[in-house]
Amino acid sequence: MSKQLYADIIIDISHENLDKTYQYAIPQEYKETAVIGTQVMVPFGRGNRFLSGYIIGISDEPKIDKGLIKQISQIVPEATVIESQLIHLAAWMKETFGGTMNDSLKTVLPVKKTVKIKERKRICLNIKEEKFTEVYGENLRKNNPARIRLLEALQKKNTLDYDEVIHKLKISRSTLQGLEEQGVIKTVAEQIYRNPIKLEDTPYQSVNLNEDQKRIVENILQDYITGVRATYLIHGITGSGKTEVYMDIIDGVLKQGKQVIMLIPEIALTYQTVMRFYIRFGERISILNSKMSHGERFDQSERAKAGEIDIIIGPRSALFTPFKNLGLIIIDEEHENSYKSETTPKYHTTDVAIKRAMMANASVILGSATPSLEAYHKAELGEYKLYTLTKRAKEAIPPKVWVVDLREELKNKNKSIFSQKLKELISERLSKNEQIMLFLNRRGYAGFVSCRSCGHVVKCLHCDISLTSHNSGKLICHYCGHKEHLPQKCPVCGSKYIAAFGTGTQKVEEFVKKEFFNARVLRMDTDTTKLKGGHERILKAFAQQKADILVGTQMIVKGHDFPRVTLVGIIAADLSLYAGDFRAGERTFQLLCQAAGRAGRDALPGEVVIQTYHPEHYSITCAAKGDYKAFFEQEMLYRKLMKYPPAAHILLILISSKEEEKVEKAAQFAGEAIKEWMNQNSQELQVIGPAPAGIAKVNDIYRRVIYMKDEDYQNLVNLKNYLEGYYSYSEYFNNCNLQFDFNPMSGY
Repeated sequence: MSKQLYADIIIDISHENLDKTYQYAIPQEYKETAVIGTQVMVPFGRGNRFLSGYIIGISDEPKIDKGLIKQISQIVPEATVIESQLIHLAAWMKETFGGTMNDSLKTVLPVKKTVKIKERKRICLNIKEEKFTEVYGENLRKNNPARIRLLEALQKKNTLDYDEVIHKLKISRSTLQGLEEQGVIKTVAEQIYRNPIKLEDTPYQSVNLNEDQKRIVENILQDYITGVRATYLIHGITGSGKTEVYMDIIDGVLKQGKQVIMLIPEIALTYQTVMRFYIRFGERISILNSKMSHGERFDQSERAKAGEIDIIIGPRSALFTPFKNLGLIIIDEEHENSYKSETTPKYHTTDVAIKRAMMANASVILGSATPSLEAYHKAELGEYKLYTLTKRAKEAIPPKVWVVDLREELKNKNKSIFSQKLKELISERLSKNEQIMLFLNRRGYAGFVSCRSCGHVVKCLHCDISLTSHNSGKLICHYCGHKEHLPQKCPVCGSKYIAAFGTGTQKVEEFVKKEFFNARVLRMDTDTTKLKGGHERILKAFAQQKADILVGTQMIVKGHDFPRVTLVGIIAADLSLYAGDFRAGERTFQLLCQAAGRAGRDALPGEVVIQTYHPEHYSITCAAKGDYKAFFEQEMLYRKLMKYPPAAHILLILISSKEEEKVEKAAQFAGEAIKEWMNQNSQELQVIGPAPAGIAKVNDIYRRVIYMKDEDYQNLVNLKNYLEGYYSYSEYFNNCNLQFDFNPMSGY
């Protein structure tokens, strides 16, 4: 008799106290099929409730008394199997980013719920010609018109669609059943996969790459063919043709029999990107995103597992597509915030992509016109291979950039949201029947306080970050908790024009229609894109020149290519420049460069107007010149001085509870535990807090934060593990929730 095997199973329920494996005996009949990644049903707890779980390990050693180990009840039939590689990836994510194993498993699972499979049924003739003559003659004698009708149809066409037989030939199901029992016909069912792509029949036109593009394609493919697997950073200015480079590299990887994941940051980009890929690669591409139905997502995962598609395109969730022969992961616009998960585990897509690529023996390509400081820093250290594209494709020239000082506009009695320069250029473009994009830089807007006369922004004395205005009349730092009163006058110039800064897209749209009443205006923001297909509908209308002016937030300035857009107006660059976040300067530079990159992408020359109260700030001066290197060097000086990423790493701890007293005590206890860990390990981390979170109370839940900085990432992981142990056993954390976020991308 073969040796008894035991499975380590993670129970598929969301409960932190159950974040551990339970050992179950594998019955002999399941010995071959119970492999790592299999979904099973097991009796759980004293009441032996039947719950589903996943096998994440197998051994022949019992961890407890054999008599106490229960057996697996059954393997879930037709369950979505988790690839062994994805389970190991989930375990790594739990260790690296915190959270429970269940959290990680639910992140990497290709589908979160089983859906009804769509089928197409066909009726086939199942007898030879001599037998057919006999059966046909017998039914003529018995005068069975329905059977005669079906047999005559099958004689002409050996296979018929099931629905056609029922509805057009008017054949009853009982008639079909009778013929099937006699072996005259057989019913064949095949699964139909839902295709989320609405295909357009457009011929592919090959593009001639320039010398820089060719060099990148040749070098990366040479590495790939010779077995070198690496992470590459392609730094190409807006309009330099990065997508064409990706497609040529993908073509080479597909020829090696491999599959490709192409990540894009926004659902809004999917339509244009997918159409370009479909025209080049045909039907063996698909998409995954959160706006698809469960059925569509289920089918794409099934197609991927079955090897029916070679390329998947989508936002960060597409990273977990269950490809068996994954060869390449591309992360386009790698600097985007949306690549950081805001739910537990709070992973960064780039880190997980590199880990998955290592497991699958694949390569990773990161691409951006404005790389994140983290990516460029690693390229400088040699961890990534850096390639640059400095020229626009199609021989287009970069746009002319105007920087307008809004302080001067106010002095000249112009209180409109449009500077005189922007008004002039909008009028000029409308007269030429060219298109305009007006970008409202709202990302990270958190109500900073600014003087309209001199541009002074009220900052925290301790963190060099703008203070955030609250309804209480207080200004608060969301890093250290420092508070002060809202000043009545500007502390620098004494002006009374000091207040929280901000406006909305609807107001901008109203101003546009009032100022340029003959212009056709479209608005694109979260309100106008709520419905499925909202992004595509607006972008398609603008691409077809059904509007003169497109007003929107950051979603309008990323990756879109409109040949007749010759003017981009950036209404208020400062909205992201002082957003209460140490990444504010970087995000401002990135958004301004991305916005400027929408103008003059084809034969028509482009212009850009940047409106700001701080025209001298290096984020704005470098963006106006398109000088990434100068910006990077200046910003890194600030990051090193303040020990912000990538010069150091940050671990944020968020403690929350419905009881304010409990969250206060838990935060204080966590602070003491951190000091204890530092003493035990002779480590000197920089600790900020505990302090109230930026939003200290959400839905009656109180929140406290602690920030820790250190140059060694592993030190922060070790501290996280230590605090997880405290959280599991200390009564101070009863009725409290503890979350970890490494190098957070947004405020709390």
